[in-house]
Amino acid sequence: MNGGRRKLAAEQPEQDFAMAAKEIAVKKYIVKLSEAERSHLQALISKGKSPAKRLLKARILLKADASEHGEGWSDGRIAGALDTNMSMVTRVRQQFVEQGLEAVLSRKQRAAPARAPIFDGEKEARLTALACSTPPEGYARWTLRLLEDKVVELGIVERASDNTIGRVLKKTRFSLTARNNGSSRRRLTAPS
Repeated sequence: MNGGRRKLAAEQPEQDFAMAAKEIAVKKYIVKLSEAERSHLQALISKGKSPAKRLLKARILLKADASEHGEGWSDGRIAGALDTNMSMVTRVRQQFVEQGLEAVLSRKQRAAPARAPIFDGEKEARLTALACSTPPEGYARWTLRLLEDKVVELGIVERASDNTIGRVLKKTRFSLTARNNGSSRRRLTAPS
């Protein structure tokens, strides 16, 4: 039993050494900022008008800068000082070296939207026309839930929530409660 404890105690310095070696390990992606890039990043931070993620990336690059004017901090020190994680620091270094400063500071655009829109132009027009028509018997006006059921029943779309119907109609400035049930509101004109 005692031998097991000694073995664990003997392994501990080796683990500490391995952790320290990872911290000191040779950096694969070394950030070296030019004077123009450095001043651009400092101006970006001093203004403070950019999104938080962009400011964080700018701070990471300034701390990681290994040029003669840079601080050249390690990834662990940067992560601790800026309250972020090591993978974020590593990704910023890698992206800067491989793609440049503008790629780091700008967001990657999606090739396609995350979810395809349910209503395209033609389907929106059919929904608006349906909402302008007379409501079902027993109802004074169309409700979003009635429209939801009817568009599925008519085969305009496979399925849609009442929130989606409301968003589409709001986009066209359509009001279910307005006296004139048209798709556009009457604009007030100045008396002549």
